[in-house]
Amino acid sequence: MDTPPAEPDPQLRDFGHSIGRNSAALLIIALCCAIILGGTELMTREAISEARQAVAVAALNEILPPHMYDNDLLQNQRIMTFDHRPSVIYTARYQGNAVAVIMSANAPDGYTGAIEFLVGLRRDGSIIGVRVTHHRETPGLGDKIELRKSHWILSFNGKSMFNPPAPQWRVKRDGGTFDQFTGATVTPRAMVHAIHNTLLYAHQHRDELFTDIAVAPATIAADDGVGEP
Repeated sequence: MDTPPAEPDPQLRDFGHSIGRNSAALLIIALCCAIILGGTELMTREAISEARQAVAVAALNEILPPHMYDNDLLQNQRIMTFDHRPSVIYTARYQGNAVAVIMSANAPDGYTGAIEFLVGLRRDGSIIGVRVTHHRETPGLGDKIELRKSHWILSFNGKSMFNPPAPQWRVKRDGGTFDQFTGATVTPRAMVHAIHNTLLYAHQHRDELFTDIAVAPATIAADDGVGEP
């Protein structure tokens, strides 16, 4: 006589159902977390981008005095490839003539990563000003590249590719002209090197950077909203 098959253990059956329910719940929780994290990342990315844009605009206003130009810098920007990276070029014009440019640049060998900055240049290649827009250098040491922390960044004002001569475009510890920071040499060394490279690029591409356009002064004034009605 055949033995009827054994009934499954109710506890094992309930345990299997429990595992299924828990797995489904964990999957739903994981999906919800992924959605939340993705949304947060997108919102944070936009906020960071807006914050960097605000810093860049403030730096533009610090570098170029308003009396030097009569156009909208943000409406006069283009991209050029500099040191294998895109560089934003802001062209300052006065009565249609390009009088200065501000270039975005990057010092890749900072102490804790890349240092992003802007360099303002006159047509003769001399520096109007330099401002750091983003960095992660050590607080109290490398962050002295910020104007609000020290006046070191102002030491580049008026300098050019040949002033001082190329061998002097170093920090004093390396036999150059520019000060290093107490307890921090890597950061200023990276900045000096990157700024000199920016000057070299500007010298090699001067005609392309300083392209004039034929625009009548009255047209510029009307475009800027300061002309006669």
